[in-house]
Amino acid sequence: MNISRQKFILDSLRESAETKRRIAERLADEISDAIDIVKDALGKGRKVLLCGNGGSAADAQHLATEMVIRLSPVIKRPGLPAIALTTDTSTLTAGANDIGYDNVFARAVEALGNKGDVLVGISTSGKSESVNRALKKAREKGLKTIAFLGKDGGESKGLADCAIVVPSDDTQRIQEGHITVGHIIFQQVEQELYG
Repeated sequence: MNISRQKFILDSLRESAETKRRIAERLADEISDAIDIVKDALGKGRKVLLCGNGGSAADAQHLATEMVIRLSPVIKRPGLPAIALTTDTSTLTAGANDIGYDNVFARAVEALGNKGDVLVGISTSGKSESVNRALKKAREKGLKTIAFLGKDGGESKGLADCAIVVPSDDTQRIQEGHITVGHIIFQQVEQELYG
């Protein structure tokens, strides 16, 4: 392996580990708050909606799947109601065409969200208009809101009941942090409700 490639690999792994160390130092209270929000909603028969764009859309799908199927194979539990608003191409494309892409997640929240549900909005910058409009619509409808963010949190930070801002400016490190935090939240919810 050439030296520059090896340096890139080692630097990337160290940076990822350092980001997670900062998450541990700075965000434990926010993560705990998110656990309480999700646990309370699911315990009352409510559901979790998730949205994001690009890699954050994939994260929304990943985390929704963990809830519907399971995280821990040793915990026997029913599927938990979670919907990634990023998976229905007919709704996304019709919305983009008819009402503008910035409105597609807000429209889905309007249609599917009910008071007491939770919306998890995922944006590495906190500046995604489609996610921010969804957070606003969720607040209007009485949903609890959690935002997985990065950088300075952007506008999304002020729109969420619980903002988890990964302390990094690097999109890849932020996304890695989002999946780690999401796994922690949903695994702990699973444990506390069914473990």
